[in-house]
Amino acid sequence: MADTATTTTTTVLVRYFAAAAEAAGVEEERIVVADPDAATVGALRDLLVARYGPAMSRVVANGSFLVDGVVRRDPAAPLGAQVDVLPPFAGG
Repeated sequence: MADTATTTTTTVLVRYFAAAAEAAGVEEERIVVADPDAATVGALRDLLVARYGPAMSRVVANGSFLVDGVVRRDPAAPLGAQVDVLPPFAGG
């Protein structure tokens, strides 16, 4: 008997800036999250570090995530349609 359960996925446009783009090797990509309940800032951070390694780890350790234009620092914050990954900026 075939499984009739439906699978819901979430697609997020992730844009990378400066050192984040260097670490990722791209300026943007679409990431499909298979479990919408796991579509959080923390889960995205972990995925990016696993995918892009130490360079991305350094970026996200002190950088920012803008979720639909709003800075989100709570790892449990849900993702939106677009997430910008920003490295820490120097200056003032």
